Amino acid sequence: MDHRPQAWGRPRDDVYGAYDASYLQANGPNQHTQSPIVTGTSVVAMKFKDGVVMAADNLASYGSLARFTDVKRIRTFADTSIIGFGGDVSDMQYLDRHLTELGIDEAYQSEAGHTLNARNLHKYLSNLLYNRRSKFDPLWNHLLVAGLDEESRPFLAAADLLGTTFTSPSLATGFGGMLAQPIMRRYVPDEAAVAGVSRDQAVEVIRECMKVLFYRDARSLDSYSLAIVTKDGVELRENEKLEQQSWAFADRIKGYGTQTV
Repeated sequence: MDHRPQAWGRPRDDVYGAYDASYLQANGPNQHTQSPIVTGTSVVAMKFKDGVVMAADNLASYGSLARFTDVKRIRTFADTSIIGFGGDVSDMQYLDRHLTELGIDEAYQSEAGHTLNARNLHKYLSNLLYNRRSKFDPLWNHLLVAGLDEESRPFLAAADLLGTTFTSPSLATGFGGMLAQPIMRRYVPDEAAVAGVSRDQAVEVIRECMKVLFYRDARSLDSYSLAIVTKDGVELRENEKLEQQSWAFADRIKGYGTQTV
């Protein structure tokens, strides 16, 4: 075998002859990776009367291995919008670089400080995701975009790897759609209820959702990022921790450990 690093595993040319790669038929279509490797789990977000609050834990899992524990999955855009990323981390990094370039272009081209609002940004990202899906090279992400719309009202919408979009007073990706949505919908079942929810209430609801996800979703972590966007800008805290989280309740669960009932 040829053990030089640039040709690991190939037979030696001086013994077996030059390697013939013609059978590979390299003139075929381009092929892309179709399965995410390192992924982030749920992103949860909820409107309140003055804006939107969003949270996502800081874990990136390598399959079922909790591999990277300091991956921030919420990004800000032009201090007017926030984007939460669920799904593949490498595609998230690609989108993050793309949004950075877009923000620079907007800063140069905009007049009197005007830039894309949250609704415009969501439309842009949904078109980008749909374009990549149409090329059979999707970005394996589920995005939540939050901020204020043209009339300074709270805006929250989602876009997935197929370019499918929808909006709601509360949204969640991944297991959050099953575990966190019922909690948030108690407070904001419809748009009319948003006006009755204060900032502090919304933050407490999101914290409760993150606690439930930590205990129930095996791909989550007790450290998370929390972002609040209002007309005053974006407040982003990237190293929040669940307070008083404990597994002490487990010994009261039937069937746990060596407990006999």
